[in-house]
Amino acid sequence: MTQNSVRIFEMSPRDGLQNEPVFTLTATKITRINLLLRCDFADIEATSFVSPKWVPQLADGAAVMVAIDRPPSVSYAALVPNMTGFDHALAAGVDSIGIFAAASQSFSQKNINCSIAESLGRFQPVMAAAAAHKIPVRGYISMVVHCPDDGDTDPQIVADLASRMMDMGCYQISLGDTVGMAKPPAIQKLLDQCVHAVGGAYLAGHYHDTGGQALANIAASLPYGIRCFDASVGGLGGCPYAPGAAGNVASEAVAEMLSKAGFATGLDHDALAVAAKFASSLRQPPANRPSTKRPSNNQPSSKRQTP
Repeated sequence: MTQNSVRIFEMSPRDGLQNEPVFTLTATKITRINLLLRCDFADIEATSFVSPKWVPQLADGAAVMVAIDRPPSVSYAALVPNMTGFDHALAAGVDSIGIFAAASQSFSQKNINCSIAESLGRFQPVMAAAAAHKIPVRGYISMVVHCPDDGDTDPQIVADLASRMMDMGCYQISLGDTVGMAKPPAIQKLLDQCVHAVGGAYLAGHYHDTGGQALANIAASLPYGIRCFDASVGGLGGCPYAPGAAGNVASEAVAEMLSKAGFATGLDHDALAVAAKFASSLRQPPANRPSTKRPSNNQPSSKRQTP
């Protein structure tokens, strides 16, 4: 990848759907992923292999992986929380996996039921198994700027966590502004530390657009050498902490912005428009959505796997 090339990591099949309250038919998921192939994405996060108890929307991950088209030019990723998830992902034939941590102790407990330190311990056997099977591992860190419970996140905590995950064997760390309220100065403050710790070439931006700042945050990241950004066609997916607000930044908007700025994404903009229209048709209207009130400490989160 050249300095003028930027990779958009397509998240809509997983991050875009996991919070939808009405189950999306397996055939619909397959159709959507096959539409994404026409856009020429090199990386698509197709599903996750977490317990269906926590994410029932993605319980058919194995069936989806079996049925989708598998061109050699596309790497299909899946999120896994533990060895059980890894075994299912391996059996489904994924090309890469993702592990997910949080820079907030409160969110780590709510999202994966353990502390930050404990989550790193859980990753060890997964990383060893992935290395043995030669499966690349991408690391995700959520709440990198702000947590509704813990407040502003210390960038040094994020940088140290990113460094530890890289040392464990991750090929890239995706930095998640999970609540989507960060502005460019906060992103720059974060990247000052993280780029020093691991290097911009090994980082990706996962900026939700709840506050309408995702594109500005991507623009602020480019001077740091960040050349990979997570996005979702049609902006599919939402933020559980901002009812009615936008969640993932739209892939087509990112591609257009980058193109105007002189960066090549390799994506077909006409095919993106078709895929975005299809994805938007899957979105549940706000009136049909369940409450997104945050759970109390003794209630399980409805969104277990948020980067």
